[in-house]
Amino acid sequence: MSDSDADDGLDRSRLPDGWTVWSRGEDGRLVLAYRPDVFNAEDFPAPCLPTLYLTHGKRTRRPGVNPTDTADSADWFVTLYLEPDVSLNETLRFPTRDEALERTVELATAFDAGEIDYRGLYQVPRETYFDRLDDLTGDGSDD
Repeated sequence: MSDSDADDGLDRSRLPDGWTVWSRGEDGRLVLAYRPDVFNAEDFPAPCLPTLYLTHGKRTRRPGVNPTDTADSADWFVTLYLEPDVSLNETLRFPTRDEALERTVELATAFDAGEIDYRGLYQVPRETYFDRLDDLTGDGSDD
């Protein structure tokens, strides 16, 4: 996948249908949102909209607050947020945008398939919400 595949370098055919390009920056930043059609305050809480951020430089602030405020600007970072204060714990840092973009697509696919254990990221369990999110993602299996 190269930056010439599309204006933002994202081959959208590799992205699961549930993910939408929410915004893109001229500097290569990319924000993907998961199912904004259901995170609409009626079906699911709007602040819980899962988002994937691809940034040049580590995000030093939370979503919605000055996305251009970065540090370590030589590398590319990928961050999956489940809510503004809940994110995937692993640090995803890459030397090139292509590598970071590849990981972004992998995370989007894993999340959509229900392969990300988001329960462990929350300090306060939200079982009813988790059950509904399991049904929305591919992890609606009966264990």
